[in-house]
Amino acid sequence: MKQKILIVEDESAIVDTIQYALETDGFETIWVSSGLEVLPILSIQAIDLIILDIGLPDVHGFELCKSIRKLYAVPIIFLTARGDEIDRVVGLEIGADDYVTKPFSPRELSARVKAVLRRTPKQSARISSDKIFQIDEHKCQIAYYAKILELSRYEYKILKTFIRRPGYVFSREQLMEHIWDVPESSMDRTVDAHIKNIRNKLKTVKPDVEPIVTNRGLGYSLKEDL
Repeated sequence: MKQKILIVEDESAIVDTIQYALETDGFETIWVSSGLEVLPILSIQAIDLIILDIGLPDVHGFELCKSIRKLYAVPIIFLTARGDEIDRVVGLEIGADDYVTKPFSPRELSARVKAVLRRTPKQSARISSDKIFQIDEHKCQIAYYAKILELSRYEYKILKTFIRRPGYVFSREQLMEHIWDVPESSMDRTVDAHIKNIRNKLKTVKPDVEPIVTNRGLGYSLKEDL
């Protein structure tokens, strides 16, 4: 399975050179041009590393890095035109794994990506939720109280989305948009049926616990105080 790199950069010409270098070296790339797109992607996809431009049009890269670090341990390489030592120090202190200034060599950036990934533990060993749920991204498995759940593709994606953001209420429309390849016409019934199946499978492990909450008129969420 190819390692997946998320590129957060608003200049398409720069992105083209980065994607060419990374994909030539065997990586899969995803590109977004705004910072506000990053957390929703991380909530539903396994990203191995983020290349993050500091000077984004909608949010400062340092602030976005702080938000990512509150939820995820995914490696981050800052990409910026700034070369001042103070910016490099601040970037590393708030959680970046490396720092590359423009102009840069795409081949050097790819080498830095490889170096960071070599010294980073596999993501499946880092992602969990309170020890109640454990997600293995590489095997697409979720354990509940240490028992592996037998989940369909969409059940796995729905439950993983909940686990990544406990307490957050997801509408049926949001779940359909983020998880389904092609949103279906019977949206409410489709999502409800999958939620019902997930609940039944969770109950086989802990019959007295109801982790998924129905927020009437709004959607579904995972309890924060499990």
